[in-house]
Amino acid sequence: MAAHYGLRAGDRVLDVGCGKAFLLYELARAAPGIEVAGVDISAYALDHAKEEVKPFLARADAAALPFGDGEFDLVLSLNTLHNLYCQDLFRALKEMERVGKKNKYLAVESYRTEREKVNLMCWVLTGECFFHTSEWEWWFGLAGYGGDYSFVFFE
Repeated sequence: MAAHYGLRAGDRVLDVGCGKAFLLYELARAAPGIEVAGVDISAYALDHAKEEVKPFLARADAAALPFGDGEFDLVLSLNTLHNLYCQDLFRALKEMERVGKKNKYLAVESYRTEREKVNLMCWVLTGECFFHTSEWEWWFGLAGYGGDYSFVFFE
């Protein structure tokens, strides 16, 4: 990911829904000198985050990011957005777009078939948003999200 987005020293990276911040830790190792930040709604996850990046983490809602416009060179969110209700999903996508000045990437759980939908609903117990790929793309367009994305399927 660091190489794909051309991260270099001084670039700022935000992980929305960072959990225990393993991804931020690995990115900081892969691209020395980048500045990392992470937000998560879970106090438990943040309390048990990697010590090396813990000072750069904050408890925050994805729908109301505590950062200024265009602060980050890369904004990430991996397998987090499915936990939000629709109104919060919309705001979170807008927030990712707002705080990112350059690149954005998100991964979301989705389905293409009814079987995948059932598997998804059985696997993602905390999920609130279960959308077909075309519905996710509709949400991205509605919110003005212009970054990269990928889907995770439960085949």
